[in-house]
Amino acid sequence: MTSRADELRARILDLVTEYHDEAFAPRTFVPGETAVPVSGRVFDADELRTLVDSSLDFWLTTGRYAAQFEKEFAQFCGVRSAVLVNSGSSANLLAVTALTSPALGPRRLLPGDEVITLAAGFPTTVNPIFQNRLVPVFVDVEVPAYNVDVAQLEAALSDRTRAVILAHTLGNPFNAGAVAAFARKHNLWLIEDCCDAVGASFDGKRVGTFGDLATVSFYPAHHITMGEGGAVLVSDPRLRTIVESFRDWGRDCWCDPGKDNTCGKRFDWQLGDLPHGYDHKYTYSHIGYNLKVTDMQAAVGVAQLRKLPRFIEARRKNFETLHRGLADLSQLLLPEATEGSEPSWFGFPIAVRPESGLTRDAVAGALEAKRVATRLLFAGNLVRQPAYRESVFRTVGELPMSDFVMKNVFWIGTYPGLSDASLAYVIETMHEILED
Repeated sequence: MTSRADELRARILDLVTEYHDEAFAPRTFVPGETAVPVSGRVFDADELRTLVDSSLDFWLTTGRYAAQFEKEFAQFCGVRSAVLVNSGSSANLLAVTALTSPALGPRRLLPGDEVITLAAGFPTTVNPIFQNRLVPVFVDVEVPAYNVDVAQLEAALSDRTRAVILAHTLGNPFNAGAVAAFARKHNLWLIEDCCDAVGASFDGKRVGTFGDLATVSFYPAHHITMGEGGAVLVSDPRLRTIVESFRDWGRDCWCDPGKDNTCGKRFDWQLGDLPHGYDHKYTYSHIGYNLKVTDMQAAVGVAQLRKLPRFIEARRKNFETLHRGLADLSQLLLPEATEGSEPSWFGFPIAVRPESGLTRDAVAGALEAKRVATRLLFAGNLVRQPAYRESVFRTVGELPMSDFVMKNVFWIGTYPGLSDASLAYVIETMHEILED
């Protein structure tokens, strides 16, 4: 029997749809006037409805929508579990920190252990290595795929190497087969940073399934959004328990919020030096954090997830449109997919050839003046960044291609909100700039 509250909820949600249609009506693209962003939110009334529906529950931590999203997203990615967190950066922090758990015995990471990673990348792929008192070993990239040069992996190895963490750059998978084989050969942990690459695959297999752990971001720029949010992908039940513990204050208890005594022995544990029967909900096996999302964020993610396949297809289509439209410009080095991969493009990276006589800054600046947004390829070469001047790390060689990225590369958008008219304007504008 429908209650009065149920009837009011249904009316509210119908009004939300009306509001969306009025407040977010489509706008016509006007060349030279309408901005062409590199990324943005793509949504309809469904996201607003699920967001408001969750808010009406007034369940402000993780709840029914979080549970639904974790289950459905894990199925999409082809892994056993997806652990929701408050950002992709937190997902990276949890993935690396989980490997320091005493529960892993002799395979746990200890201070001073080395982790192989990429110099040309995003800071929060690397920061958890420093934050856990580990030592990054930076390897170079290949251009124009902008992923790890797998030929350098053996050179990066030492007797202290314990793990590898690499990102699939701008949605283009790295050679996951070679990297995974290297990790298996040397008994190393492998973490895939998939924050830019949801839906991409290598050798017919989804990224996020090659490593022991993988990470995803749901920031508004990414393939789907919760505003803020992320996830750790994991198939090993032991690693999932460790990740959840670090996410949830470091507690040993695995009860969901609002639930008690899932283990059936809440007051019958004896752990550490605690007295027998000390409340399991207040027993801590790790030095953890609180990195959960709210159910309202997860509600947006549930609606976004239904659109994910077409978002990915739109990104691929937009990439191909840009590649065809810019292929005749000899001053530019256009991106290439890693052999054997099917990317899920986050952006369209472009290198301005030094021999062209042009500079990256001049080309990107001219695009910005025409209202075409650009971004650099993240930190360029991380070892040149001021944040890491006093940090301890190793490099494999001089990292010349990372320096090339730092000086010559930028990227433009491929996200699903870009219309055919806006992409045509980008192509036309680029030709005007380079042919002027």
